[in-house]
Amino acid sequence: MKSQIMTSSQIRQSFLDFFASKEHRIVESAPVVPYGDPTLLFINAGMNQFKDVFLGSGTRDYKRATDTQKCIRVSGKHNDLEEVGVDTYHHTLFEMLGNWSFGDYYKVEAIDWAWELLTKVWKLNPERLYATVYRTDDEAYELWKKYLPESHIQRFDEKDNFWEMGATGPCGPCSEVHYDRTADLSGAPLVNAGSPDVIEIWNLVFIQFNRKPDGSLEQLANKFVDTGMGFERICSILQAVKSNYDTDVFTPIIHKIETLSNTKYGENEKTDIAIRVIADHIRTLSFAIADGALPGNEGRSYVLRRILRRGLRYARYLGFKEPMMYKLVQTLVDTMGNYFKELSKKQQLIENVIKSEEESFLQTMERGIELIDELIRKIKESSQQILKGEDAFQLYDTFGFPLDLTELIARENGIAVDTDGFEEKMNEQKERSRASRKETFQQRELPDVDVLTEFIGYSEYTTKAKILYAAGNLLVFDKTPFYVEMGGQVSDIGSVTLADGRALPICDVKKNGNAIFHFIDTDNDAFDVATLCKVGEDAIVAINIDYRRSIMRNHTATHLLHEALRITLGEHLHQSGSLVTADHLRFDFNHFEKVTDKQLKHIERIVNDAIIAQLPVKTDIYTIEEAKKNPNIKMFFGDKYGDIVRAVSAGDFALELCGGTHTSNTSEILLFKIVSEASIAAGVRRIEAITGKAAIEFVSELENQIEDKVAEINALKDRIKNYEKEIEKAKKEQIASASSSLISGAKNINGIRVLANQLDLDNLDQLRTTAEKVRETFSNNGICLIAAVIDDKVQLACSVTDDIKGKYPAGKLVGEAAKMLGGGGGGKPHLATAGGRDISKVKELIDTKFYELIQNNIG
Repeated sequence: MKSQIMTSSQIRQSFLDFFASKEHRIVESAPVVPYGDPTLLFINAGMNQFKDVFLGSGTRDYKRATDTQKCIRVSGKHNDLEEVGVDTYHHTLFEMLGNWSFGDYYKVEAIDWAWELLTKVWKLNPERLYATVYRTDDEAYELWKKYLPESHIQRFDEKDNFWEMGATGPCGPCSEVHYDRTADLSGAPLVNAGSPDVIEIWNLVFIQFNRKPDGSLEQLANKFVDTGMGFERICSILQAVKSNYDTDVFTPIIHKIETLSNTKYGENEKTDIAIRVIADHIRTLSFAIADGALPGNEGRSYVLRRILRRGLRYARYLGFKEPMMYKLVQTLVDTMGNYFKELSKKQQLIENVIKSEEESFLQTMERGIELIDELIRKIKESSQQILKGEDAFQLYDTFGFPLDLTELIARENGIAVDTDGFEEKMNEQKERSRASRKETFQQRELPDVDVLTEFIGYSEYTTKAKILYAAGNLLVFDKTPFYVEMGGQVSDIGSVTLADGRALPICDVKKNGNAIFHFIDTDNDAFDVATLCKVGEDAIVAINIDYRRSIMRNHTATHLLHEALRITLGEHLHQSGSLVTADHLRFDFNHFEKVTDKQLKHIERIVNDAIIAQLPVKTDIYTIEEAKKNPNIKMFFGDKYGDIVRAVSAGDFALELCGGTHTSNTSEILLFKIVSEASIAAGVRRIEAITGKAAIEFVSELENQIEDKVAEINALKDRIKNYEKEIEKAKKEQIASASSSLISGAKNINGIRVLANQLDLDNLDQLRTTAEKVRETFSNNGICLIAAVIDDKVQLACSVTDDIKGKYPAGKLVGEAAKMLGGGGGGKPHLATAGGRDISKVKELIDTKFYELIQNNIG
């Protein structure tokens, strides 16, 4: 009976369970962003998180470990980007299953357990397995002979079977396991030949030497085992499919792309490549963003932007002209989010980042495509089939086309790209950029001084120190309270008082090696402090205390702000950069929409509540490993931490690793005020804020501005009132002057002058005034009815001269008139008002009906 095929999740877990049964600690995958290791853009091997152990600078509380490590390989010697999607086994992101021994077991156990897992647990056919060993590694060769015939054990040289961390350092032979996929088991000649028919699935590295600077090897005191297995490759073998992309690691994403594009994978080579590229790239982007990286213009950020734009270029082959890659994130979360929780936790962030980047690039991509199409058309018409470097640079500089994208499009049209010319233009731009930056004396290269300056500025602000170096405007002491710019916090300023009592201002400090250089503030290029003091003399070194305290307020407030942002906007939020000065603080963070005014007020309130709460601010010292195990401590990707770290806490409210200086209590911050919030890049927002006296003065200035505005508003109101009175007066005068012309239209009814008219009036007061003025103009023997539509209602005013108001009281007349409009009203015999709802009957009332009331002696 055929055994049931394992899913990728089961394969991953079975690997970890197997080595757990061999007393290995299952450790979590390190983030793909390698914090603490500036030599890497991304984690590219399982051993990266144990690099400090191999180098002897770190330890673990276990001797055996196993994990699955997320790896990204897109740059340097592991640059697989151009092969991805074109073939079926390269990826920009892959999982590396691994097991390690730190001075514990060695080759015997490593090979025995590899064979046991492959053939006993996973039931692979031993006839399809080959082992390779280093050409002089007889020990490994003999161990493999226990399991394989010598025809299946091959020796190779340094290129294939000797692992080195770098030009110097830990290294050793390795033994690889290869799997033969040929139908007739004829794969022996294809081992290490780069053929997809015989593929490497596991590399067992035996680290036993140290490479010295002269190139010679010496034995290490402890030997290590470092193994790495390609997860996607072993899945393709165990699931009996030809390609990694046919495994359930990729098929859910591929099916989603098929649905979105209305295409079918496996039917067309061009669309198949496009689907594989997109399926691969969405994994890389999602894991990198989840682990703290964002697309941008430098370093790893630019690598991610290139990957995303490459995916979009291939998406065009599938007919997409709108963002689509972000729509695949849900599928990835569904398939891998159970094990890699960060995908589920950061899903919204990932989708927002990718969608924003897609929208941004697509806006310029169409214009760039038009340009490159035109360039290609002209090139094809000419005899020289090459795209100029300056044109490739224009596509990069103006339209954001990475060089590899331009090469891709050109290659599809049988055209080469002048990459040398492109690089020349890039270098010219860099030189222009350098020339435009004004170099200050602080930016010049510092001398190498083999001395140690002890920083004592966490607890002391002034100290007596010994001069260790004095030249030009630079001084170095054996100890100093001056903080050197780091972690976003600017350097201290202050003064140094020499032995002769002369005080010199210090405007900056910088570190070179273990020496901290103090810059004397002077405009004299010929100044030489060595003429004022000597090495070995004592001096009083003091920071500007007010300046430092302002910095401390802003730095502690930055921690409070970070926590308040996470509370208000979500746990996805993390710091993308910061600046802490004496004047203000600046905090950059990932978020994909403008922070609303309501949210900003809430964030401010949270920070100020923490200030009012008078939380104690404490610093605790941990080893970096202890800190990593504390889930409450915030650590930042990209930051380099030493073996010993400082964790700064504000009560139970905020806790993060930080080497900066802080207040001793949140109450010292006094007040926190946000002054601006804005976008600085796709998916990155910036808040600037102030604290302490600056915040108090800012609020005071706001109050003054408000008072000034209130005074301006009140003055404006008074002017409006005066204008209204003048307008009303002018209107009344206009009404009075118009009343004589109005009565000329009066009719004689029963010997009485009767006037009915509709006028365009603004309010009831004008209506009454008009009726009264007509009455005065009549003087005697007159009746007047004025109608006006005010606020969508009919208003009526009736006036009667005194001599006939007894027989024709105005109140009764206007009431009867209002009834005809579906309303009512009344008033005094000489003047009365009423209202009605039916505007359509006003004309009839004015033209005939009111005159009929008088005709019929209704009064």
